[in-house]
Amino acid sequence: EEKARGITISTAHVEYETANRHYAHVDCPGHADYVKNMITGAAQMDGGILVVSATDGPMPQTREHILLARQVGVPSLVCFLNKVDAVDDEELIDLVEMELRELLSFYKYPGDDIPIVRGSALAALEGRDDDIGKNAVLELMAQIDEYMPAPERALDKPFAMPVE
Repeated sequence: EEKARGITISTAHVEYETANRHYAHVDCPGHADYVKNMITGAAQMDGGILVVSATDGPMPQTREHILLARQVGVPSLVCFLNKVDAVDDEELIDLVEMELRELLSFYKYPGDDIPIVRGSALAALEGRDDDIGKNAVLELMAQIDEYMPAPERALDKPFAMPVE
């Protein structure tokens, strides 16, 4: 059903490392019934990747995710403008990026400074058009490593683990 409707319903968790850090990604579904999943996960995040479709631009759930990230204290975001291969006019992609930056600024994120990487997740998965596929994903990870500050951990304090 998810594939047919083009939305994510089930959650996914992936871990990997770059030269700088260990990452744990949680796919926060955009479906309204699953926003509580994002709230649960976002409260523990050091940063986030906001994925926005270049064909649709910021949707209502994009606005909701940015607001929730701000409310639960996600300190920084990096954006991936996905599906750029499905948009013929570069100016339309520029407009989507401008709209996204305005939306980020509205919710008190530094919209003018946040890195926005353009690419196509599908092209990366299919191994075609490396500029918007594999290289865009590598650029996204480089931007995350560079833009998101390393979190401060209170190693001198007792361990506290959240339980759902």
